[in-house]
Amino acid sequence: MEASAIILAAGEGTRMKSKKPKVAHEVLGKPLVRWVVDAAHEAGMQDVVCVLGHAREQVIPLVEADTQVVFQEQRLGTGDAVNAAREALAGKQGSVVVLSGDSPLITPATLESLVRVREAEDAAVVVLTMVLDEPFGYGRIVRAADGTVERIVEQKDCTAEEAAITECNSGFYCFDVEALFWALSQVSNDNSQGEYYLTDVLEICRNAGRKVISFSTDDPAECGGVNSRIQLAAATKAAQRRINARHMAEGVTMTDPEQVWIGPDVRIERDVEILPMTMLMGSTTVGEDSVIGPNTRLTDTTVGRGCTVDETVAVEAAIDDGATCGPRAYLRPGAHLCEGAKAGTHVEIKKSTVGAGSKVPHLSYIGDATIGTGVNIGAGTITCNYDGANKHKTFIGDDVFVGSDTMLVAPVTVGDRALIGAGSVITKDVSEGALGLGRARQTELPGWADEHRKTQH
Repeated sequence: MEASAIILAAGEGTRMKSKKPKVAHEVLGKPLVRWVVDAAHEAGMQDVVCVLGHAREQVIPLVEADTQVVFQEQRLGTGDAVNAAREALAGKQGSVVVLSGDSPLITPATLESLVRVREAEDAAVVVLTMVLDEPFGYGRIVRAADGTVERIVEQKDCTAEEAAITECNSGFYCFDVEALFWALSQVSNDNSQGEYYLTDVLEICRNAGRKVISFSTDDPAECGGVNSRIQLAAATKAAQRRINARHMAEGVTMTDPEQVWIGPDVRIERDVEILPMTMLMGSTTVGEDSVIGPNTRLTDTTVGRGCTVDETVAVEAAIDDGATCGPRAYLRPGAHLCEGAKAGTHVEIKKSTVGAGSKVPHLSYIGDATIGTGVNIGAGTITCNYDGANKHKTFIGDDVFVGSDTMLVAPVTVGDRALIGAGSVITKDVSEGALGLGRARQTELPGWADEHRKTQH
């Protein structure tokens, strides 16, 4: 299938009451417009044009990598917005799908169907329609006696009879690209809003003897636009349920899917169990037989097979096969738990590798460090990696034991099999197999405490 796409993403979205443009708001960690762009690409559309306008500087970075970006300089209606893509699609033939950048639930399968129907019927346009119990706000589909689409009437221009129609325009179309831009040249702004309506193209094409037909969706939710925070929440809930159902159908267990939020680009293998209050976002992947949650948030994080990740926040981290994390652990960007490693309770790890079988069980901060295999890091250990101006690295060899409440002042290296005494401040390298101590000498004054108490009364 060869087709192009135009995504309309120029609006402000005043009902969002936000400094961000509407299409930059997110559903499950992904901007609205990215959902639509990705659906178009997944449907096989190579040439995707995004029409931007309000706060374009915030939207451009979201779409410029894989679309052509054009601008609607004045908000003169949907017809004017589509016309802004004329030059970008000059010379193109065949189908072009027009999409709304604020409708994140549209599916690639529906877009493919629109194109197939248009091409099979050699229609000038196929409009995607939906039947709604409460159609207020949507353009109504007015049909001719033969059942074809005669025209679309916008809500503000509806007569009482037209307003009673429940079949509505979704805002998604598939056009013959040549017919689209030919008809746009004839659209006027003689209406209550003084705008150029894209919907007028349908009547112009019909009057020219071209077919104007419809394709109806069984799931109106996939056509829903996001124009308010309430609708954003509704779209998020619909996406959550759709994504969770797909993963469960593929062999993922969820104790309570209503309390699990998974982004659209997350990959999960079979026999993973996801416990309540868990969020998996971005490009996160989870290997089979792992248990994730409860109270866990993973973003752009790789989890291997057979892992336990409990009450953990991880961002751009890697957790290898058999590793355990939490409860109440924080893996910052660059954290890497190797096979069988552990980051325990109240542990924070940043830009560090914890070697295979090594453990950081509790109450520790590990930053800018490389830890070998079979290492035990005692409670309260801190790698002092920042001197106020620069970050420095700590290297800990294999089979090292670090006692509790140790400060490793970087840059510093601890050799293989070394032992660090509890309560030490280590400022110099420790040799292989050595004992490192950095304590103040203990002093005892007999009877001093009893005499001191007497002076307090």
